[in-house]
Amino acid sequence: MTQHHRLEPSAPWVEVVATQEDWDAADPALLTTMLSHLVLIRTFEEYVLDLAREGLVHGPAHSSIGQEGGAVGSVLALAAGDTVNGSHRGHHQFLAKVLAHVEPKGIDPRSPYSDQVRAVLLRGLAEICGLDRGFSHGRGGSMHLQWNEAGAIGTNAIVGGGVPLAAGSAWAHRQAGTDAVAVTYFGDGAINIGSTLETFNLAAAWKLPLCFFIENNRYAVSTSVEEATGEPRLSARGPGFGIASWKVDGMDPLAVHLAMREALAHLRSGGGPAVVEADVYRFFHQNGPFPGSAFGYRSKEEERHWRARDPLTQVSGHLVRRGLLAQEEVEACVARARALMASLSEELLEPVPGDKDGKRRIKPEEWPDPAFADVGVRGDLSEFADARFAFQGTLGEQRFIDAVAAVMARRMETDPTVVVMGEDVHRLNGGTNGATKGLGEAFPGRVLGTPISENAFTGLGGGIALDGRFTPVVEFMYADFMWVAADQLFNQIGKARHMFGGAGRVPFVLRSKVAMGTGYGSQHSMDPAGIFATAPGWRIVAPSTPYDYVGLMNSALRCQDPVVVLEHVDLYTSTGEGPSGDLDYCLPVGRAAVRRTGSALTVITYLAMTHYVLGALGDVDAEVIDLRWLDRASLDWDTIGASVRKTGRVLLAEQGPPGTSYGGWLADEIQRRFFDWLDRPVERLTGGEASPSISKVLERAAIAQGEEVAAKLAEIGGV
Repeated sequence: MTQHHRLEPSAPWVEVVATQEDWDAADPALLTTMLSHLVLIRTFEEYVLDLAREGLVHGPAHSSIGQEGGAVGSVLALAAGDTVNGSHRGHHQFLAKVLAHVEPKGIDPRSPYSDQVRAVLLRGLAEICGLDRGFSHGRGGSMHLQWNEAGAIGTNAIVGGGVPLAAGSAWAHRQAGTDAVAVTYFGDGAINIGSTLETFNLAAAWKLPLCFFIENNRYAVSTSVEEATGEPRLSARGPGFGIASWKVDGMDPLAVHLAMREALAHLRSGGGPAVVEADVYRFFHQNGPFPGSAFGYRSKEEERHWRARDPLTQVSGHLVRRGLLAQEEVEACVARARALMASLSEELLEPVPGDKDGKRRIKPEEWPDPAFADVGVRGDLSEFADARFAFQGTLGEQRFIDAVAAVMARRMETDPTVVVMGEDVHRLNGGTNGATKGLGEAFPGRVLGTPISENAFTGLGGGIALDGRFTPVVEFMYADFMWVAADQLFNQIGKARHMFGGAGRVPFVLRSKVAMGTGYGSQHSMDPAGIFATAPGWRIVAPSTPYDYVGLMNSALRCQDPVVVLEHVDLYTSTGEGPSGDLDYCLPVGRAAVRRTGSALTVITYLAMTHYVLGALGDVDAEVIDLRWLDRASLDWDTIGASVRKTGRVLLAEQGPPGTSYGGWLADEIQRRFFDWLDRPVERLTGGEASPSISKVLERAAIAQGEEVAAKLAEIGGV
């Protein structure tokens, strides 16, 4: 007879309910501060919706009206050093954290608001309106609110996009030896997204002090949670990953506070991550000032049921019941908050000249300067002011892969902030290619073998970089995996500096290899240079010699922008001129190398294609430029321009297909800049349209190497 043994999860899953005794025992200062936060956040968001009605908010206004209890109850349990990030519906999460920061002893609802409270609300309102005095000078708006000083490390417009970044913050807290924790707020949509579930697994495996705070408001835009998932109790996800989990009524701020205190005790004890699910309800539609019932997906009866449990009403009711505040004092608190918001508007708004209907507009002087639009996409490279560019060793033959491992060992030895992570980097005598040879043994705790979860560990690395205390080096086993982590690479890491005002640093290095010619087929062979070159924020390094690799990796690790370091498998086992006795020099950002001089043709190339070009030239009178830096901001236009003026002809040579070609945009830019010096259009050599195949014959036919270079030279003639 078949036997069945009931299995129980290894992690607890409990529901916390606040009783009348809990309310009676609660510290009066906690409850009055709770009320102050709830009132300030509610009136702030009501005013934002008023501005949206007037057309004064450019873009969405995702209000959290009705669900403030989850954010306020949880944030008031945090310590000053704890960090939070949040979702696109994140005004309440952000404001709760910054209010706690500027008023750490609490806010008395009977007293006038301080200048500090007024200042942060004004900056928040300005940011949502897209104005210069906002936290990010208007670039972030409603969905991207950040104030690092307060531990508010950024709300996020990509559903689930901020969850891996918070894991990086949690890792940095622990690695720095603190007991601080990170809290990531998200909703019923993000709980079913891959990056979130990948981060659940990674945080559990590494026992990170990370709280996954789920605001279950029951709806996406209009799709209910019951329609979207088979288990609408979303905290049930936690025990499946071995994560201790709490479920609580999010309309009851005290219950949330009590549950959060239990979760924080678990987090600070080293017990690993926690899940807290708060059942909340947004009183309005996904975006704007209308209820969901106006769009037909919710009933007015349902909305009345939830409004009767308004967290603001619950807290004020208990304060009155306990005799801590009179009803008149509660009403005065609300009136004071509304007056504060009205006074803030006087600083930002003015009547429309000549309008008789009372219309308002943003004061012209409040808008950011249009010249600020592209400032801060990347940094100004001031971090290289004291860099040493002079090589002080000797040169000799060296294997390329040995240079990769040697420079990483040297940097980890001299800089304790460098941490390496990726799949199998801590095993196999240096990962799958030997690039991290010896590092795991020499630097325990700083060489992290990750799960096969590129979205999660890339975002975790991004969170570490944004934290600023450590420099992550993330390895992709193959460049094609960038598509798996595309959100974190392009929407998060690449845009972070610019999106949050242009002043922040993002010291993030991504190592990835181009594997054309290895027989790994269409999904493990691509050259991603052309993709990264079109993505704002990234710098791109493409070393072709051991000497260049060391200098360029040193520069990448010094750089305060995200840098992708491309490596080609054809180079790993090759030998070339490499450094001996000096592994500390940098190569300047934006400096190409002329590998061969000539006067009849300029050949521009990079990575392994440089060697194929040099091997195919024979007696052709061509100048060969190895770009080394490929991003728009770092191209060596001086070297390219001097060569074009001399030769009048250009050939761009690369291995990959034309569709994702790096040379496509470069040819356009060269013809735009140097049209008067070109004798004919820029020529291009690429591989075939198809991705490389498994078949050795078909793979060879799909990529460009020396034979294709020779054929192209014969085709264009005259050199």
